[in-house]
Amino acid sequence: MKDLTRGKVFLIGAGPGDPDLLTVKALKAMQAADVVVYDRLVSPEIMALVPDRVERIDVGKMPKRHKVPQEQINDILVKLALQGQQVVRLKGGDPLIFGRGSEEAEELRRAGVAYEYVPGITSAQGAAASTGVPLTHRGLASGVRYVTGHRAKDATLDLDWSSLACEDTTLVIYMGAMNIGDISGELMRNGLPAALPVMAIASVTTPREKRLLSTLETIADDVEGAALAAPVLFVVGHVVSLYEAAALPAEVAAYA
Repeated sequence: MKDLTRGKVFLIGAGPGDPDLLTVKALKAMQAADVVVYDRLVSPEIMALVPDRVERIDVGKMPKRHKVPQEQINDILVKLALQGQQVVRLKGGDPLIFGRGSEEAEELRRAGVAYEYVPGITSAQGAAASTGVPLTHRGLASGVRYVTGHRAKDATLDLDWSSLACEDTTLVIYMGAMNIGDISGELMRNGLPAALPVMAIASVTTPREKRLLSTLETIADDVEGAALAAPVLFVVGHVVSLYEAAALPAEVAAYA
């Protein structure tokens, strides 16, 4: 019988996909877990590190198809912890950057369940390291902003477009593949040049990684033609001009 005083949830960022980028703390928690509750963006390479004895619960969400609603995920975490289980809630990237980790923590706190955050490398950092495109660079970008490209329940993107349309800032757009046409259009209407370079990166840092070079004007058509598999990250800004395909091993799809 489990000791009901020891249940705890670890809200863990699995990073962008490469198992070598997983933190030591995250790996230790995974290896000591009774159960792992994981998202679809956690790579199979990461999941292969979970010991065979550990129970696995898949709660991954797909665009327009959430097989396990967030409220039910919250209930699962609370129930397991109250049973005395050592629970790992495994998320792609970082749990506090578009990972809803704070929402789950709020529910755990209300239920009196102990929890701990374990940070992960977010996809933007993984993309920068993998492609060689920096997020900031002297003379090209003095800042970087992480932006969601998708709203819950497919609500309209009501972002502050005039604020985002700054040529001195690199924009990194998460979860934006379905809305990239609207996003690029709004950015151009608010002043960004049509020729501003854009890179789309799919499955960053994994063996399935693919890259696409485009511009703000053509990115929507190019992404549709390339049929990149999710997850897709977009880097918008002059820093993309530093990309040197010849020096990097991953496949590059270049569009005029």
